[in-house]
Parts: sequence; structure tokens; C-alpha cells
Amino acid sequence: QVRLVESGGGSVEAGGSLRLSCEAFGYPYTSYCIGFFRHAPNEPERVASIDTDDEIVYADSVKGRFTISRDKDKHTLYLQMDNLKPEDSGMFYCGSHRGNCPLRLTTMDYWGKGILVTVSS
Repeated sequence: QVRLVESGGGSVEAGGSLRLSCEAFGYPYTSYCIGFFRHAPNEPERVASIDTDDEIVYADSVKGRFTISRDKDKHTLYLQMDNLKPEDSGMFYCGSHRGNCPLRLTTMDYWGKGILVTVSS
């Protein structure tokens, strides 16, 4: 059974940093899309994702502040979030899909339970 487990959330003041992690348990796939999203699973919005060809896509709002990376051997995804803003606050969900990232994010195969990030002004 595939599980995505997020960690690393918490509270920070504006301008601070957090690093989110997403570990994939029971993941049999070697080629897949994975990323962090907001408002999942019903109305997911991409924060950052890595596709099967290692193409990285960031939301415009986080470009230059967030960095996504993954350790394929550990099946773990990381999101380094720097210069956090109050508008970054909310739940962050790890999502994954067998094969290329789908155009319709609602069709992602797997979602984690989410983790809360709170940025105070």
C-alpha cells in the first residue's frame, strides 16, 4: 500500500524558512511525478513538482523562494521554503502520480494527509 507522509511543517515568522519532506512508503514505481500542492485533493494547486524527466515546475508565487528536490534512493521529496510570507500559510499536500504529471491535478494517484505551515507577520 502506497503512503505519502509529509513532515517539517510548523510556525515561523515572515522571512523565515522551513523545509518540508515527503516520504513515499510502499512505492514500487521508478518513474513518477511528485510534488507539493495546496487545496488537495479537490482543487489542487501546484506549489512545486518534479516530473519523470526531472523537469521542475514552480508556482509563480514561490519562484526564487522555494526549492524542490528529491532523493530517489530514499523515495523522499524535499521543499526548501525560504523568505516565507504570511500568504504562504496553509496546508501543504504531497501528491504523486505514476508516469508524467497529469494536466488535471485532480487525477493524481496518491495524496498525503497534508501538513500545516503557518507564517506570522
